Amino acid sequence: MSQDDAAAMPDNPGDPAATDPEATSPERAESAVADAEAAADATETSDAEAADAELDEALATVAAEEAAEDAEAAAGGEPDLSAELAERTEDLQRVTAEYANYRRRTERDRQAVIASAKASVVNQLLDVIDDLELAGRHGDLTGPLKSVNDKLRGVFNRLDVVEFGAEGDEFDPERHEAVQDLSEGDDKVIGTVLRRGFAMGDRLLRTAMVIITDPRESAPEGDGAEGGGDATATE
Repeated sequence: MSQDDAAAMPDNPGDPAATDPEATSPERAESAVADAEAAADATETSDAEAADAELDEALATVAAEEAAEDAEAAAGGEPDLSAELAERTEDLQRVTAEYANYRRRTERDRQAVIASAKASVVNQLLDVIDDLELAGRHGDLTGPLKSVNDKLRGVFNRLDVVEFGAEGDEFDPERHEAVQDLSEGDDKVIGTVLRRGFAMGDRLLRTAMVIITDPRESAPEGDGAEGGGDATATE
């Protein structure tokens, strides 16, 4: 081999760059650059996707922790709106019932006070009624006295004041005051009325003062009268 041939031969005859013309062409170089850039882009994309996946996982973890905290707080005794509403409704119903009871009690007390005041006034007038009744028995209830008596009786009627205690009525120890007992049996009636009793509605104003006697037997007298009538008719 000559020296010229040795100088023309490359150091590494097996290298493709020394044997393949395409390996040393500009197109080959550009392709290699493009491949390198594509590989770099793929690496960057993969890294970005991995970062996004890690971020999503972190957000999901935070959301799960918040949900767990909310559930724990709810289980730990935070008031439920429906339960609170039911409690407030029950309180309102209780207050309403108490107010209704208060109004009824107040009205009942007011009516009791009014009735007591009326009874007190009527009690003061009972002595006047007794005197007017005594004047009527003696025939002196005329003129102005009769007018006063009529007006007082009208006031008593409007106030629902009634008299009780008449001869022949059954004796009632709760309404009649017996000053003398002339009866001999178990059946007792009023024989004589010394003072009439008065009541206003269900309220007893004054008991009647009476003398007790036995019930009168009127049947034999009636039979005798009928017999006498028959005898007269026979004659």
